[in-house]
Formats: sequence, C-alpha cells, structure tokens
Amino acid sequence: MEIHLIRHTAVENPENLCYGFAEMPLKKNYIDDFKALDIDHSFDVIISSPSERCRLLADYFKFNYHTDERLREMNFGNWELKKWTDIPEEEINPWYKDFVNIKAAGGENLIQMQNRVLSFWSELIQKNDVNKVLIITHAGVIRLILQAVLQFPLENMFNIQIDYGKKTVIKIKNGLFSVKSLNT
Repeated sequence: MEIHLIRHTAVENPENLCYGFAEMPLKKNYIDDFKALDIDHSFDVIISSPSERCRLLADYFKFNYHTDERLREMNFGNWELKKWTDIPEEEINPWYKDFVNIKAAGGENLIQMQNRVLSFWSELIQKNDVNKVLIITHAGVIRLILQAVLQFPLENMFNIQIDYGKKTVIKIKNGLFSVKSLNT
C-alpha cells in the first residue's frame, strides 16, 4: 500500500492565532496554491480532515472523498483563535514544558490526539483491498503518523518540518514501512 499524506495549503493568519480544530481560512490566493500542486487522481481511497482548509483542496481537485474526524488537527480548546501572546502565561507555560501531557482547558493533549490519529491509522493499514491512498490533513496528524512509523520519541515530533501543500509518501510492503518522500 502507498499512502500519500498532504498538508492543506497556507492559511491566512496575520495575527498569529492559535488554531487547530477551529476553522482558519486559507490565504486569499489559495487557488494559485492549489494550481501549483502536482496531485494525480489514481487513488483507490481519498480521505480528508473535515476542516474546510482540507476539504477545499479535495473539492478543487474534484476528488470523490470522505471525511474522518480523527484527521483533524489538535484541539486547543479555550485557546482556539486567541493570539498565542494573549494566552495567559500560567496556562501556556506548563504546556510549553510538557505539550505531550498538558492541554488547554476544553482541548486535548498530544496523547489524546495520538490515540485518535492512530485509531485511524491502524484501521487504514489493515485494509487489504487498497493499493493507493490520499489523505488530506494537517501537520500534527502527519507528524503523529511519522512518529508511529519511525518510532521516535513523541516529544520530538515538532523536530520534523511539514510544509503547507506538500506531500509525504509512506509505503507499506510485507508489514514493513518506508518513508518514500517528505515535503515533495
């Protein structure tokens, strides 16, 4: 099985707002970003995060796709759509020190997000009738999938740059994983 993971294109966020579950508009010239993408249509299955910034990409390419809630970005709860600098230090500093276990009020921590994403991933890689899959999602989801495949410590996941509108390709053959490309 070959799995193509693509991150949505760049968002319009001049205020540097915290966002994950919240809807964040794509940059005003997002159609130009879409036109620059090289995505074939030869996928057996196409799955998108339900976030509009992902669905717009799937709709532009006229893909026959379905959405899966487990492919959403991290839920930052009460921090959603606040400026990072406006989040009280007594809330954000513990998270900066331990983003794996600490969460914003009303949100989820990285362990909870990982459980959600890996539930999806486990189901996907068990499918025997699928050869090529496209997943349109977010940087956090892609990093968690890479973490599961490469087995590096969870707290190191932000050491991997996942660019807007770029693909990561993972191949699974005989139960072995290989990362074929990153940010292409």
